[in-house]
Amino acid sequence: MAKQSIFGRISTLMKANINAMLDQAEDPQKMLDQLVRDYTNNIADAEAAIAETIGNLRLLERDHQEDLQSASEWGNKALAASRKADEFRASGDAVDADKFDNLAKVALQRQIAAENSAKAAAPQIASQTEVVNKLKDGLNGMKQKLEQLKAKSAELVARQKTAEAQTKVVDAVKSIDVLDPTSELGRFEEKVRRQEAIAQGKTELAASSLDAQFESLEDLGELTEVEARLAALKSGGAAKPAIEG
Repeated sequence: MAKQSIFGRISTLMKANINAMLDQAEDPQKMLDQLVRDYTNNIADAEAAIAETIGNLRLLERDHQEDLQSASEWGNKALAASRKADEFRASGDAVDADKFDNLAKVALQRQIAAENSAKAAAPQIASQTEVVNKLKDGLNGMKQKLEQLKAKSAELVARQKTAEAQTKVVDAVKSIDVLDPTSELGRFEEKVRRQEAIAQGKTELAASSLDAQFESLEDLGELTEVEARLAALKSGGAAKPAIEG
């Protein structure tokens, strides 16, 4: 019954649709991990059961071989006793002839018993051999599926890491997006623009103040010229223009 149970579990696991199970799972990674543990445990149980089944099969085969060998040996003994009986009968010794014929009959009886034992074991050996082969095939299938599960698990982990890395890259790129006014670089650029505007304002302010100073100098020059001409008029001279044509 235990072997049948193991065989049933192997068949069930082999027929399991892993992709469908993963599609329905809330956490595929956890489910894969659990499946890997289940497969590993069932493989260990199956290996133990198969080892026991193989051991029993080898005992049957050994007993069968011993029965065949025993049948052959008893056949040889029957032949030797029969020939000995013929020799005694040819020499006129009926007593010893009958004795060895009886020994030959005993040997033949044991030969027949060994042959019957071997014949009875043959179907059982064939059945056990079929079971062992199916168990071996199922076990190999489970091992292959276990490797698929491990590969699928590794693939999911890699895909998860890739997705996380892509998310980080997108976030990083977004944080330095020059077209996004809310990004760090955008905010820094706005700050620089304001500083540049302030500097430009100060420059323009300084320039306007300088222009006013030069204008006052020009006004002062005009006043000085007026004073000079007035002094000339008072001294009796004619006022002369500063620039003669």
